Amino acid sequence: MDDPVMLDCRGVWKLYGPAPAQFLKAHGGAPDAGALARAGMIGAVRDVNARIRAGECFVIMGLSGSGKSTLLRCMARLIEPTAGEILFEGRDLLAMPERELIALRRRKMGMVFQHFALLPHLTVLQNVAFPLDVQGIERSKREARAREMIALVGLEGREDCFPRELSGGQQQRVGIARSLAVEPELWFLDEPFSALDPLIRREMQDEFLRLQSMLKKTIVFITHDFDEAIRLADRIAVMKDGAIVQTATPEELVLNPATDYVAEFTRHIPRAKVLRLRTIMEPDTGGAVAGELPADLTVAEAAARIEAAALPFRLIEAGRPVGIVGRQAVIDVLVGRGKP
Repeated sequence: MDDPVMLDCRGVWKLYGPAPAQFLKAHGGAPDAGALARAGMIGAVRDVNARIRAGECFVIMGLSGSGKSTLLRCMARLIEPTAGEILFEGRDLLAMPERELIALRRRKMGMVFQHFALLPHLTVLQNVAFPLDVQGIERSKREARAREMIALVGLEGREDCFPRELSGGQQQRVGIARSLAVEPELWFLDEPFSALDPLIRREMQDEFLRLQSMLKKTIVFITHDFDEAIRLADRIAVMKDGAIVQTATPEELVLNPATDYVAEFTRHIPRAKVLRLRTIMEPDTGGAVAGELPADLTVAEAAARIEAAALPFRLIEAGRPVGIVGRQAVIDVLVGRGKP
């Protein structure tokens, strides 16, 4: 059974240009690219439909200018969409009074952006506690919560430091801790690691995966890096020219791209990084095995162990055996031979 939908975008448009709402209405709510160009309109977000399930990491990706950050800001209603509906737990954010929307953002949403936006005159502890201060929570409680979040992101002992005394990766951890302090139900992250050096970026991705395994937040994550997307995503929405052209798991995107654009986008991704063992398994005939492995491991995660064993491994899903995978099947994926 699928998890419930937490955020539901229905026919969302964001147009820039003269009288965008009237233009959209005059074209029946569905202008094509030619009509937009003739009218001098920019279709930053075009007729987007996306359903984000509770507890999933939903990654939106695309090249610069594809509309992904604009869509995220529409989802949080940081900018006003031209048309459509955005339902959070069944309520339309676009029809919500501003006072109620602000309260919802403060209590149920967390946001982390590429630029850390830490307050330079506040310590780490004060920065992390700041959103709770805005809510009017008493000092002892907000600082206790802030200390918990600082420890969670691995910065214990840095509470009294100022942002200028931290590395870029440490500053980003403070931003993550601050966004988690309010215990958000929905977490927006807009290219949070793209300004970091490659090694620190990898470390922050590992930290993000660790946190998500513990907290099970509902996450909308923006990136232009497909390697990052496949590490973090449960599902990926690929955007082009303001529209979502395909939404699927990383494995489905690589194996069954819906358009030439998606195929080109995923062409150079090693299949071992996205293919799950269940995709290449064979029937289990009850023979001898070297051991058991989870069926949802990627080939890359399990390759070394499987290649080193003379016998195949039995795959387990939901506590039950579902098939076996041996050395040859893994080698075929690694060398690009055959199709799953």
